[in-house]
Order: sequence, then C-alpha cells, then structure tokens
Amino acid sequence: MPVMWTVKVVGLGVVALSLSLELLIWLIRRLRPGRALNEVLFFPSEIACVEHIFTPPSPYSCVCSLPHGVETSFSRLLRHLLSATSSLDLCVFAFSNMDLCRAVLVLHSRGVTVRVLTDKDYAAITGSQIGVLRKAGICVRCDVGSVYMHHKFAVVDDQLLITGSLNWTLTAVQSNMENVLITKEPELVRPFIKEFHRLWLHNDPARYLSSVDQKLAHVFTRASD
Repeated sequence: MPVMWTVKVVGLGVVALSLSLELLIWLIRRLRPGRALNEVLFFPSEIACVEHIFTPPSPYSCVCSLPHGVETSFSRLLRHLLSATSSLDLCVFAFSNMDLCRAVLVLHSRGVTVRVLTDKDYAAITGSQIGVLRKAGICVRCDVGSVYMHHKFAVVDDQLLITGSLNWTLTAVQSNMENVLITKEPELVRPFIKEFHRLWLHNDPARYLSSVDQKLAHVFTRASD
C-alpha cells in the first residue's frame, strides 16, 4: 500500500507540474510584447513640436517655440503611421493636416505602397493636401457616389488599423473632441481591409469612365438609327 500510494502521489505531482508549466507558457505568451496591440488616443492633442519624429534622433534639433520631446496623442498617431514598411491604405473624408501629409509623403519616398480614398467634394477645398499627394505620384481615388465618403481609417501593412472620429485636419487634431483606436486585432483589421478593397474597386476611374463611354455610345447609336 505505501508503495502504491507513493506512486499515485508522484503521478499526481507530475501531472500538476505539467499543468503548471503549460499555464506558465500560456501566461508568458499572453504577456510578452508581441501580443496584439490595442491603444486609444483622445484629442484635442497637446500642441508640441513633432520635428524629431521626422528627423531623429535628437528631439531638440528644432529651434521652434513649441515644446520639444513631448509625447502627445498626435505624436503617437504619427509614429504608428510611420511604422508602415510595405503598405498604407488610407480612407479619409477631409485631409488638410500638413504633418499627416508629410508622414504619408515620407512613406511614399521610402517605397511604401500608398493608396488613398477620399471624398470628391472635400478633395477640392482650400487647404486640402490631396493635390500634394497626387503631385508626388501617390494614387488617389475619389468616391463616385452622391453621398459623402465619410470614413476615417487607415490600414498599415495589412496588420494595423487606425480608425475613429478624427478627420485628418488641423482643427480636428488641435481643437475638437475626437478619438482614435489603434489595434492589431485580426478580427477588427480584416473587415476594414475588405471594405477598403471594395471601395477601391468601386471607385476605379477606369471603371467609371468605361461605364460613361458605354452610355454615350448607346446614346449615339440610338441617335444614328
């Protein structure tokens, strides 16, 4: 009996140790830095110099009068945006913020594939940066529908989602009560990738012009009958 009891105790000890190790491994995987990113930013953002984000490493290389080396909601947004290494898909209603435009241009200069979807009416307003992006060679498409393209989201490298109420304007960043959610949760990122792809195809100028050409050809054909 003592021998059997000892065997049972040892066996239970081995099982308990095995379960403890599995639990420890699970906890390490959950807590390690590589787990899914989730971050919320609120605006208006504190006004501070962001030059060091574009020209590291010194946060004090700029001589402007704004505070330097300060981490703000806007600087966090810029850092996430500039983390792109392969692609940036941007779907935004109003885009007039020059620092955000600069970030997109930097990504383009690095060879990152940038695609921009925007509202056709707001693309033409004074101060819009859409023309600047187009002049730089970035592919921009405007919606062809009669309603506003009111989305405000970006997908970085098909892995990171940036979305929320924030228009990409100076007023939104510095004056409005806004929010931005940044996440790498695949279940949240995938639908936005799918929606961008759908809108990108739907607003293809070639597709639209082809449709117009077909209608014109039909009208001329009927007129010649």
